[in-house]
Parts: sequence; structure tokens; C-alpha cells
Amino acid sequence: MASPAAQRVIAHTMLKLPAPILRLMAGGGVVYVGGRTLDPRIQFLAAQAKGAPRMETLTPEQARAANDAGVALVTGAPEAGVRSESLTIPGPGGPIPARAYRADTQDPAAPLMVWAHMGGGVIGGLETSHVFCSILAKCARGPILSIDYRLAPEHRFPAGLEDVLAAYRWARDNTERFGAPKGLVSAGGDSMGGGFAAIVAQEMKRKGEPQPALQLLVYPAVDVACQSASMTTYGEAYPLSRSLMDWFMGLYMGPQDNPADPRLSPLAEKDLSGLAPAVVVTAGFDPLLDQGEAYARNLKAAGVPVLYRCYDGLSHGFTAFTGAVPAADVACREIAGLVREGFEGRIA
Repeated sequence: MASPAAQRVIAHTMLKLPAPILRLMAGGGVVYVGGRTLDPRIQFLAAQAKGAPRMETLTPEQARAANDAGVALVTGAPEAGVRSESLTIPGPGGPIPARAYRADTQDPAAPLMVWAHMGGGVIGGLETSHVFCSILAKCARGPILSIDYRLAPEHRFPAGLEDVLAAYRWARDNTERFGAPKGLVSAGGDSMGGGFAAIVAQEMKRKGEPQPALQLLVYPAVDVACQSASMTTYGEAYPLSRSLMDWFMGLYMGPQDNPADPRLSPLAEKDLSGLAPAVVVTAGFDPLLDQGEAYARNLKAAGVPVLYRCYDGLSHGFTAFTGAVPAADVACREIAGLVREGFEGRIA
């Protein structure tokens, strides 16, 4: 069997083939679902994944290893001119591992962003968002603090969320350490991490604490019991399916937890007024599409400045696909540009 490095080279080389060939190798023509056309490279990756065991049939430990290997296969290279630093943050369950990113071109007026990675609260870690955080730091020109929160089922709700909240508050008190203005901090995340970022803003309001400078919600999980149309239309999408999302939530929540709790489903919160300006991003081929769009719509209706984008041809998890899917790399850079607009107060 080829080494992981060799597998990555082979995968990246194959994914440079023309779209018609990739579609043919994936077993057919264009994948057109719900009025959207799937990117041919994601179509190819999805076809290749069909030969592997479904993640929801694995143990959490096996799923984490499979996720780490998959991310390593498709991710790109970190941005040049961005340095990273490993550190730990005091947390409610002990020290929280974290990683800070700072670009050589950092804007001293930009806030520090606390970032929470995807993974359904069960898988993922600092490496999952390593490249995307470097893109954010470079293109948005603000420091990023990525948080390695506790995972379920070893640590069920609300452990991971409490880690992110603790890290956010610590970051707010230590912004100057990262070259950001005193007390100026934003919150961001993708998938489960995007849900955490939304909850950070809501929790600050509930506790009477200052709002983040910005919230960045990338294909956020904001309704753990969602039954919207996209959960069916894209229920068998790659890499996140409806059954995999159910598996995640079965491990993340305890039997006593109420899915309507806004700390589990921020979409359930009725009063969103006064929350931080938001950049909300969704992927077209994603069971979570509708809930992310609904949250952006609800924020807008509550008077919150919102900038919403849907990347129709991409799938859930595309922030990790920068080395394999050019459209994902472009999207990540566009998102960082939107964050920059948010930092400059240009969200209406």
C-alpha cells in the first residue's frame, strides 16, 4: 500500500484530470440534484468513498482516524507568510489545546477570531481546519485562534460548547497577545463549530456580555433535529449524509437533552435582535443547507447585518478540500474576503 504522502500525490494528480474524464471515472454523467450541479471533483471523491465503510458504522476512534486520513488526502498547503503557534487555554475540563495563526500582513485593527472546527462534535481537531485558518489569517488579515474542544461520546454536550465559550472569553481578555485591539474578538466555525459560533453570540447576549465583532458561520449546524427538505434532497450527499448526522447527534447528546434547547439548536432561539453582524455560508450539496439559510434569514429579519453566500456546486466540509477541489479553494478565499468586509463594517 502506498504511503499517505504518496496517496495524496496520486489523488491530487488524478483530480487534475478534465471534468468529463472525472465524471466518467465516477461512473456516469453530471450529478444534478435539487436544481444544483455537483462539482466533478467532489463527484469523483464521492465515488471513491463508496468503497470504504460508512463512517456511522465505525467506532468514534475509527471515525476520527478515517476523518484525519481523508482530510490529509484532500487538503492543501498552509498559506505562505502565516505563522502558527501551539498553546493551551484554561478550560472547564482542563487545559484546552489551541493553535494561533498570524499573517505577516496582519492588520493591527482587525479582531482576533476564535475558530471551532467541524466534525459533529465527535470527530475533527486542529488539523481539520489548519489550512483554512491560515487562509483566513492571510486574506482577512486578522489573527485566528483555533480551538481543540472536547469531543463526544467521551465528553457529551455541553462539554465541547463550554470549551469554546471558555476559549472565547479567554481570548477576549488576551487579544493584545495576538496583535489585536484590546477586547476585540470575533467567533467563527464550520458545521458543528459554526453552530458553536452562533451560540457564542447568543450566549453573550443572554449573559449581558459584549457581542463579538463578527460571527462567521460556515455551513453551520444550528438545528440538531432538523427535518427540512434539504435533509431529504441531499440526505445521501458526500461527505455528510443524513444518517451520519443522526449518528453524530446520537453520540453528542444525552437522553436527557432537549433538541429545542438553543444551546443545542441556536435556530430555536426566538429573539436574535442585537446579535453580532454575521457572514453565513452554506454548501449546495449539504443536508444542512436549509438550516443555515434559515438562520441567515432569521438574523436578517431581526435586524442583524448579514452577508449570506451559498456555494451551489460544493458539498459540506469543503473548507478541508482546498488541495483537491479548486472551486473549494476559491470559495475559502472568497469567504475570507467576506470576513474582511465584515471587519471593515461593510455588511448591511
